[in-house]
Amino acid sequence: MIVWLIGLSGSGKTTIGNALYEELKTKHKNTVFLDGDVFRNIMGNDLGHSEEDRLKNAHRVSHFCKYMDDHGINVVAAILSSFPEWQKWNRDNFHQYFEVFVDTSMDTLEKRDIKDLYRRAHKGEIKNVVGVDIQFPIPNADLTIDNNENLLDISPQVRKIIAALPEFT
Repeated sequence: MIVWLIGLSGSGKTTIGNALYEELKTKHKNTVFLDGDVFRNIMGNDLGHSEEDRLKNAHRVSHFCKYMDDHGINVVAAILSSFPEWQKWNRDNFHQYFEVFVDTSMDTLEKRDIKDLYRRAHKGEIKNVVGVDIQFPIPNADLTIDNNENLLDISPQVRKIIAALPEFT
């Protein structure tokens, strides 16, 4: 099973993904967690954040998850995932795929802005920020969770995902 958490930077997908991974691995030992930023580092940080580089990274992440899936390894992936064509590819190529959209308002994202992306993008200091100067199409996910609340307790979001997941095969 590939559980694909989609959301803009600061939406909480990594925090939720880590907690979901911790919960799932108690029953499914063959589960790993994949964070988009960590994946970029593993791959040598050789891509920037232009749409072209983001598309190459999407290809890499999906194909890596396909490799894991083919070997019976479950993946909880926390990925910005701004390309509907790759979300479709995932649905068509993974044995089991469950997509979760971590829906967070721009107002909340700008307040969190841990990486200082949104402030810098709005001031014109940086480009290629998804949600500001790169479009973020709202995904047609299997589940949408609202994550505008404080991230100190994400257990309700995790419980909602677990309740919605199909049985692992």
